[in-house]
Amino acid sequence: MRVRLQGIVLTLVALLVFGLGIPLARSIAAGAQQDLFLDRLTDTARFASLAQRPLLDGKPWLIEPDLRRYTEVYGVQVVVFDQDGKAVSTSLGGSGARIDLRAERISEPVLEALAGRRSQPAGVLMPWDSTPLVLAEPVLADGEVRGAVLTLSDTGAERAAVLWWWLLLAAGGILAFVLALAVAVPVVRWILKPVKRLDDATGALVASVVSGREAEPVGESGGPPELRQLGRSFDRMAESVSGALAAQRAFVADASHQLRNPLTALKIRLGNLDGHVVDEPAAADLEAARVDAGRLHQILDGLLSMARAEASGGELDPVELDEAVADRVADWSVVGEARDVRLVVDVLDPAGAGVCVRMPPRGAETILDALLDNALKFTAAGTEIRIAVERDGDRVRLSVRDHGPGLPEDELDRALDRFWRSPAHQNVPGSGLGLAIVSELTAHSDGELTLDLPDGGGLRITMTFPAAQPN
Repeated sequence: MRVRLQGIVLTLVALLVFGLGIPLARSIAAGAQQDLFLDRLTDTARFASLAQRPLLDGKPWLIEPDLRRYTEVYGVQVVVFDQDGKAVSTSLGGSGARIDLRAERISEPVLEALAGRRSQPAGVLMPWDSTPLVLAEPVLADGEVRGAVLTLSDTGAERAAVLWWWLLLAAGGILAFVLALAVAVPVVRWILKPVKRLDDATGALVASVVSGREAEPVGESGGPPELRQLGRSFDRMAESVSGALAAQRAFVADASHQLRNPLTALKIRLGNLDGHVVDEPAAADLEAARVDAGRLHQILDGLLSMARAEASGGELDPVELDEAVADRVADWSVVGEARDVRLVVDVLDPAGAGVCVRMPPRGAETILDALLDNALKFTAAGTEIRIAVERDGDRVRLSVRDHGPGLPEDELDRALDRFWRSPAHQNVPGSGLGLAIVSELTAHSDGELTLDLPDGGGLRITMTFPAAQPN
């Protein structure tokens, strides 16, 4: 944005410089041309007046001394023509052949003058145009044209003066650009400083929402008053959002914790009724109540785990992921054997640098417990669950793949929602919070989580984390 804003400022300066500089440069060239034309036209008219009597007397050479003196002083060549267009006197004397009198730029003005018409101003004098200025004036006697006088002027000095003026204008334009840039950079930085802080604060607010950390306020860090007011409004909004999220998390954690004791007492009371309920319908209701109490207990455990995952912000600890996987697989293998499901671990570390990542405390154990519990629920007996840990450059991938029924492709995005259960798996026990907890912890660890349907059936959950150095 800073580059675009500076570009706009410099573009406006460029338009101003060109909008004023080009007409001014053209005006300087036109003024030089006009001054030169008027000066030469006056001299040409004077020589036309001087040539009147010599032409009438048939003695045109009488005027040659004046013509030669004029050429010596001013460097302007002069030629006198008679009524027939023949050069009868020149300022160069015998060397008058240096002027190509047959050239179109010479013959046309002479013919115009012999027709009684005076020369008109030429175009703008450009520094690169070396064409001399040619003027012709009719010699009149009693209203009759008796001849013509032509002057041929070199424009080198005038073109050089115009060029110097143009160079001065160009230097002024460059100076204006430099000054505009020198002013625009600090001004744009001053304007955009609060915008950058707002952008950083927005990212920090998102991170604080994910991690539970308090977002740093924007404050008043300079800039236009409107942007300072926007910063204050953002701080109030961020404080309100953070407070609401903190209250929500505290409520979930407190409510879950407070409900555990009465729920545990209820389960004990229901257990104490075993053997005392002999009526078959009542016994069925008792068993249903015990199942519902167990499900409530499971949901509360999930809510507490989710609350701990959401509040797991702060420093991340280095974790040897391969060791954590080996430890949790060893514990869950007992469950797998009971269900005739094998747990297979693949660790790939080509560089031998270790598969260390940074996670919240006990984050790796919570993730693996949730994923292995989820996989064992859906994997059929006689199959396997494959856990893969792989380091690829500065990234570490952890994937858990089961051989269960999987999910329809259009349900993969919803699988991470809290309490969501696929319509096809409503009869499978669980709270629907496992993958949501895994997603929260993965986000806290600066990782990415994806779900896909591998060949051969089942579901594969892959997490990618930045590699870390072990302590």
